[in-house]
Amino acid sequence: MRKWVWVLAVIFAFSFVCGIEAEQRLRTERIAGSAGDVLEDDPVGRLKVYVYDLPSKYNKKLLQKDPRCLSHMFAAEIYMHRFLLSSPVRTLNPEEADWFYTPIYITCDLTPTGLPLPFKSPRVMRSAIQLISSNWPFWNRTEGADHFFVVPHDFGACFHYQEEKAVERGILPLLHRATLVQTFGQRNHVCLNEGSITIPPYAPFQKMQAHQIPPGTLRSIFVYFRGLFYDVNNDPEGGYYARGARAAVWENFKNNPLFDISSDHPTTYYEDMQRAIFCLCPLGWAPWSPRLVEAVVFGCIPVIIADDIVLPFADAIPWEEIGVFVAEEDVPNLDTILTSIPPEVILRKQRLLANPSMKWAMLFPQPAQPGDAFHQILNGLARKLPHNKGIYLKSGEKILNWTAGPAGDLKPW
Repeated sequence: MRKWVWVLAVIFAFSFVCGIEAEQRLRTERIAGSAGDVLEDDPVGRLKVYVYDLPSKYNKKLLQKDPRCLSHMFAAEIYMHRFLLSSPVRTLNPEEADWFYTPIYITCDLTPTGLPLPFKSPRVMRSAIQLISSNWPFWNRTEGADHFFVVPHDFGACFHYQEEKAVERGILPLLHRATLVQTFGQRNHVCLNEGSITIPPYAPFQKMQAHQIPPGTLRSIFVYFRGLFYDVNNDPEGGYYARGARAAVWENFKNNPLFDISSDHPTTYYEDMQRAIFCLCPLGWAPWSPRLVEAVVFGCIPVIIADDIVLPFADAIPWEEIGVFVAEEDVPNLDTILTSIPPEVILRKQRLLANPSMKWAMLFPQPAQPGDAFHQILNGLARKLPHNKGIYLKSGEKILNWTAGPAGDLKPW
């Protein structure tokens, strides 16, 4: 106990110093990812996107039926569509387009409790692809290799919320040549195509902004987490949900004074994150969660517990520098791992998180802002240009199998 109190006191002192120092150095602290200093790259002029004009049943009517789709964590598909309609990268001439975008709101099918159902998604996607391949010539030239789709389901275009069933399904065969823009990212996983662009989930920027506390407020919480530890409805026997990592957090640290953890979700949730030094970001059913966005926006060092996760915009954001990675099997040692981090390393991470460009890169604000998540998606698409000439098919050549997949996916929508 004495060790914990001493560690906490030291870190609080350094955290207070960091709050002042970060404010003073916002403009001088640079951020660079594996692709270089690209957070501030300007994609305008580097690519042109053609937006297919689909019947409203694929997008707007779905939203009219259930406006809740605007605020759930899968809403990036809606806001990306709105952004592109008025973006300077949009072209009305498909012959000059580098990329083709098909606006489908595949997660806008919610349960009464607000969770997206993935079961219609494959049929909706197939229907839309059949439509664009029949009415425009561009899909057939490449079978989608110069097309991108936003697929923000738990396991992307595998279209299921449970990993075992998502793996069994695999990515919808018609999307194998397309670029998938998705929240799901895990190395060596069947639900992540090579060349996919991993994005953050949607988080309500205006709501988060309304809960900002004064800069320099003392971070008096060492480790913070709010969320499920067990999913008794979908995993009654335990151990499968979050691969047991969340259960391990609770069982090992529920009585540890350094850990402010609970399954309750208080009204002060956003304020509490701004008072915390470390925010746990463990996997749930999928490796990603909105906590990653919330932690970055509120300057709380994300503790990422999700083996082999592929993080959003990893070529632009230096996740190793701003976060702490803990293997799922090492969760029982979490207290030792975090208390062993030198104060100067904590200060460095907090200074990087204080850079406004880091926060914007994780958000889909309305209206769009320079360097935001929309901007980063366009940067990702621009960095894949020019297309290899090999993507264009010869006359009569076919690669994709239109009849592959579960029988239910082949039914008309």
